[in-house]
Amino acid sequence: MYIYNVTIHIEGHVESDWLLWIKSHIPEVLATNKFNKATLSRVIGHEEGGVTYAIQYWAQSKDDLESYYKDYAPQLQKDGEAKFGSAMIGFRTELQVLEEFE
Repeated sequence: MYIYNVTIHIEGHVESDWLLWIKSHIPEVLATNKFNKATLSRVIGHEEGGVTYAIQYWAQSKDDLESYYKDYAPQLQKDGEAKFGSAMIGFRTELQVLEEFE
């Protein structure tokens, strides 16, 4: 299992618009059928001028993740960049789940 983690800092003046947009964007990413589920979380902490969120997409395999990068990610990332420009700054990380505990 792999987690594709997208961390986004969004400026306060566009946060409500961004939240509306991301809640429609996440289903678009899931519609690629490369991920099993996604979570949207707010990073807790005081930040000047904005808020940080993390979106985690859960992929069954490395092949699914690589296919997403190649076939879907460029256009889906451009959508957000076109809409929010420099008011949205993000970085992406990839995690490999080694073991789950409950």
